Amino acid sequence: MEMVDIIAKKKYGQTLTKAEIEFVIDGYTNGRIPDYQMSAFLMAVYFQGMNSDESTNLAMAMRDSGEVLDLSDIKGVKVDKHSTGGVGDKVSLVLAPLVAHLGAKLAKMSGRGLGHTGGTIDKLEAIPGFNVVLPLEKFKEQVNEIGCSIVGQSGDIAPADKLIYALRDVTATVDSMPLIASSIMSKKLASGADAIVLDVKVGSGAFMKTKEDAIELSKLMVEIGKKAGKKVTAILTSMDEPLGHKIGNSLEIYEAIETLEGKGPEDLTEVVSVITGHLLRDAKVVDTFEDGYKLAYKTLRNGEALNAFYTFVAAQGGDVNFLKNKANLIGDTKVEVIRAKMNGFLEKVDALNFGIAAMKLGAGRMKKEDKIDLLVGLDLHKKIGDDVKIGDPIVTIYHHDKGLQEAKEIIEKSYVVGPKQIKLKLIEETIV
Repeated sequence: MEMVDIIAKKKYGQTLTKAEIEFVIDGYTNGRIPDYQMSAFLMAVYFQGMNSDESTNLAMAMRDSGEVLDLSDIKGVKVDKHSTGGVGDKVSLVLAPLVAHLGAKLAKMSGRGLGHTGGTIDKLEAIPGFNVVLPLEKFKEQVNEIGCSIVGQSGDIAPADKLIYALRDVTATVDSMPLIASSIMSKKLASGADAIVLDVKVGSGAFMKTKEDAIELSKLMVEIGKKAGKKVTAILTSMDEPLGHKIGNSLEIYEAIETLEGKGPEDLTEVVSVITGHLLRDAKVVDTFEDGYKLAYKTLRNGEALNAFYTFVAAQGGDVNFLKNKANLIGDTKVEVIRAKMNGFLEKVDALNFGIAAMKLGAGRMKKEDKIDLLVGLDLHKKIGDDVKIGDPIVTIYHHDKGLQEAKEIIEKSYVVGPKQIKLKLIEETIV
């Protein structure tokens, strides 16, 4: 078998065999196939695509390039969720303790963020003492005992994906459906869960800008999961405005606690409840999605899962007393308020630009070596469709001077107040 023949085969739009795909992934991961040949292969896939069998074989080959977690020591059905990323997306922070409180087992590996704000792991590190690195046995023991754990993704999980993604980034092949789907699913399949809900964001603040693209990606990922023997559901959620109100690491912990207290924003509460409904059904805690959704929503609004969050934080070394005074999560951060200059309704929020503004303040990384300022960020006081009066606060900026002027300029041109009262559809589609 020769790499040049495989490249030529895909260049002419032919279907690759499982053995050919495994040859490519194993050879590249172990240094036998050079970057220039892998680049040619990725470009051929970009233009010719892959069918669902090829995409599944690619995901499985990348999964098998490293450690595949065995979670059989954890009693019952193991559940997980994955988000394709958005602005203000703190779903996992609320979901993990909620799912655990309601009787399912969530074993989650998360990443750090590149872009507008940190990833789930960065956000958890805003809690003093919180340990995001646990030995596998301790990770499994914690899920067995309290129902959830979130840790940083091991470097041994899908190493082929890391190598290939770095190459995709510099060869303009990032936005290929089979490559995106295989990348995401290789890590999820290696993480050992039995049932997975994929939260696929769509809109201005998401990687998938159109509903059509999000549906195509979701169907492919669900198909890969099924072929790999997993229960997978995808939901399409709107990212035409930030999720919730707060953007930034400590601020998103703050809003997660508010939500678990029963005082969270409706859109965040709804998305968490929908994902939890699917997971509770898959874990056989309830019979139907509707039962799971109603139970999750009621539990959040009653504040009944808050102590499960504190139990989760304490189990991983976090300072619960620090969190119980939420003002600690803001500290002595400076505050600047942007106010409305006209009456009307909030018609538009450019979610991506709000994320970029938060990054300019230091809430995210432009390069993986950048240090995040965990305390800075934005608090968006109005949601699309809300009534606005002159002088109303639109956004509070939490800052330490860095990037303030640039962030203000970005925000000022990234929202629209006008005469139309627009209602967004939060859950666009469910794919099973």
